[in-house]
Amino acid sequence: MSNYNLLVFDKNIACDVFSRLLKDRIVFISGEINDFLANSVIAQMLYLDNENNSDISLYINSPGGLISSGFAIYDTMNFIKSDVSTLCIGMAASMGAFILSSGKKGKRYSLPNSRIMIHQPIGGYKGQVSDIEIHATEIAYLKKKLNKILSLNTYKSTKQIKRDTDRDKFMSPKQALNYGIIDRII
Repeated sequence: MSNYNLLVFDKNIACDVFSRLLKDRIVFISGEINDFLANSVIAQMLYLDNENNSDISLYINSPGGLISSGFAIYDTMNFIKSDVSTLCIGMAASMGAFILSSGKKGKRYSLPNSRIMIHQPIGGYKGQVSDIEIHATEIAYLKKKLNKILSLNTYKSTKQIKRDTDRDKFMSPKQALNYGIIDRII
């Protein structure tokens, strides 16, 4: 969400543009994926799913963010009854690409000039050796879990996912289509 309000008029009533888009079942992931953004996205998806089970469109323009926040969005996408279509607008990197790939199969899209990037989790921790070991074990667990889900989403082997996410892997929409992250370029 933005720090400014864009007003649109719907039947002579002024409302912010994001509220108007929500009326059309469009939810934005814009910017860093953190707890604040995730809670907003989750609340919107739950609200829309409670209204009816029509498709929800999740528009993504994100450099990524927190794994826990991304998993909260991912779990909600799979929890609700509504199909969630995903659309990359601009950039879907890291956790943004993970969420993009997690849309309903057949309903994962990208605009033609977008960029998609996958990589392994990034972490850093300072402290006692014992605590560093605990955090290293946790990030290795998350890496394995992310690779497994990305493998299921793309029909690639976990071995290939592990190899491809060892470093930043940038893709055009055509490459993301061939990789299995999206289903169509629009």
